[in-house]
Amino acid sequence: MPGCFKKTLFALASIVSFASFILTVVAMGTPKWMTGKILCKTGVDLVNATDPELVKFIGEIHYGLFQGGKIRQCGLGGRPSKFTIFPHMVKKLNTGLHVMIIMFLCVALFFSLVSFGFCILNAIKVPYRAIKGPAGVCLWNFLAGGFIVLAVTSFMAAVKLHHLTERIANFRENVFQFVILEEQFEDCFWLCVASATAHAVNLLLMAVSGINFPKIKTKTEEANVAPEDIMY
Repeated sequence: MPGCFKKTLFALASIVSFASFILTVVAMGTPKWMTGKILCKTGVDLVNATDPELVKFIGEIHYGLFQGGKIRQCGLGGRPSKFTIFPHMVKKLNTGLHVMIIMFLCVALFFSLVSFGFCILNAIKVPYRAIKGPAGVCLWNFLAGGFIVLAVTSFMAAVKLHHLTERIANFRENVFQFVILEEQFEDCFWLCVASATAHAVNLLLMAVSGINFPKIKTKTEEANVAPEDIMY
């Protein structure tokens, strides 16, 4: 059986791996990775709106990996609507990049569960020196965290380089054209960042588990043998 200290570290690492799995699942299923404000440019141009009147033409938008919603403000009041990315809107987006983001997160979920299982194994048995031991736990956490970083980076590239928010805002808009006034990453995006950080914490825990701390030894007093004792 592993020592109490190492058992505690592996048990903590298993909790962190499972927490990372939950965070990623919640992030994938929540439609609030990005929020923003959208301006109905067509409506502004039609009425030649000035600064005080622009408020009537500023709507809102939010979306995640699979669905979202927006409030259109084109001078006649807010009109809320919801949309789904699959199967129709994905044709308007960068399909390959969007699918890659989802695939990266799915692979990260798999490695998070593998890391969880190996942490439990090492907590109840003597850690192996092969891939099933701490080295394997480090590998699975590195892969899981790496794929989450790839997903987060790809999503940022889709937003900043491929104008993802603008593409979604103008989906099936034949009359009105919308421009993005501001956009910001929301809590679900940062949940993925926290999930990747959790795997980095596990790497640190595995590094600590490999340290062999010196054992405290009690020094026994040597008995003084007198010459008179040898005679007896």
